[in-house]
Amino acid sequence: MAIVPVPADAPGHDATGGSALLPPELRAWMGLLAAAGAIEQQLRSRVKESLGVSHDEFLVLCLLADGPTGGLRMTQIAERLGRPKTRLTYQVACLQHAGLITRSTACGDRRGIQVTLTDKARQLLRDASGALAEAVTRAIKGLEGQHDCAMMHSLLPKSTDTEENT
Repeated sequence: MAIVPVPADAPGHDATGGSALLPPELRAWMGLLAAAGAIEQQLRSRVKESLGVSHDEFLVLCLLADGPTGGLRMTQIAERLGRPKTRLTYQVACLQHAGLITRSTACGDRRGIQVTLTDKARQLLRDASGALAEAVTRAIKGLEGQHDCAMMHSLLPKSTDTEENT
C-alpha cells in the first residue's frame, strides 16, 4: 500500500508539508470565526430587509428578546456583545427612534440605563424570526464541508457519562 502525501494546503499542514504551527483548538476556533462570519454575511441583508435595522441593532434586539422581561442595562448589553458602550449608545438611540426599544433609569441607580423591547419590536421579531432562522440554517448547511463541522465540534466540551445520565 502506497503512502499518499498530504497536500501542503490541507488544514493542519504548513507549506513544507509538516504539521501546522497552530494546535487543533486554534484551528477550530479560526474555523468557528470563519463560519460565524459567513452566517453573519448571509443575515445582514435579510435583517435589513425584514426588520429595517442594521445587523448590530438586530443583535441588541435579540439579546433583549432572549433576556429577562424587565430588559437589560446598557452595560450588560455592551458586555454581552463585546462592544464599547459609546458605540452601543448610538445603536440604542436608533432603535429607540424607530420605536423598537425604550430607555429608562435603572431601578435603584440613577446612572444606569435600562433598555426594554416595545410591543412593536416583539411583533416584528415574531414575524421575521422564521425567515431569519431559515437563513441561518441555509448558511450553516452551506459551510465548506465536514471538515468545518468537525473543527467546530472539536471546540465543544466532551460530555461525560454523568452529564448524559442526568
